[in-house]
Amino acid sequence: MNKRKLKQAEKIFFKKYPDGFHHPELAAIGKKHKMDKMITMAQQSFIKSRFSKHQQVAADMIKIIARSSMVSMFEKPKFRDFVPTLQESELKQMTNGLKNFLHGNQTKGFNAMVEVLKQGKLAKWSLVTIIPAYFHPDSEVFVKPTTAKGVIDYFELKDITYKPTPTWDFYAKYKEDILTMKALVDESIAPNNAA
Repeated sequence: MNKRKLKQAEKIFFKKYPDGFHHPELAAIGKKHKMDKMITMAQQSFIKSRFSKHQQVAADMIKIIARSSMVSMFEKPKFRDFVPTLQESELKQMTNGLKNFLHGNQTKGFNAMVEVLKQGKLAKWSLVTIIPAYFHPDSEVFVKPTTAKGVIDYFELKDITYKPTPTWDFYAKYKEDILTMKALVDESIAPNNAA
């Protein structure tokens, strides 16, 4: 990673927004994303004890994705329409995948979700990573393709290649790089990983 570029970006950010994310312009953008509300909703909907009710978890997944300002308006209805077409075993695989991603074996959970979503041609980075980013806003990352490619190129991240189909290897490395970068800048720049 190019630490010089990271520190330069931090300097430019504070020059433009001296109050960080409290700057009026960024605060207005933040209101649009309703992060606090989305984080609370995800943390209430996906506590470990709720995962015994697969239909409810699936309904909550649809609700969070539908309300997320970070998921494309094209992907939201496709996901909403796809979930009811799943067989019971596939629905359980998807919801158990989310449970593992949030509360257990992350690799196994991530891969299980991707496998189910592939059936509907919905194995998209935003659909796989949005709920974990809301549930664990300080330790998980939201992968938005254009942004991820830009971060990799601009900050010259090594040993990481973006691919459109979500893979655990990419996610784990990208998350590691984002958390490393976050630790190297002023904490007011990163109130959560989505910011």
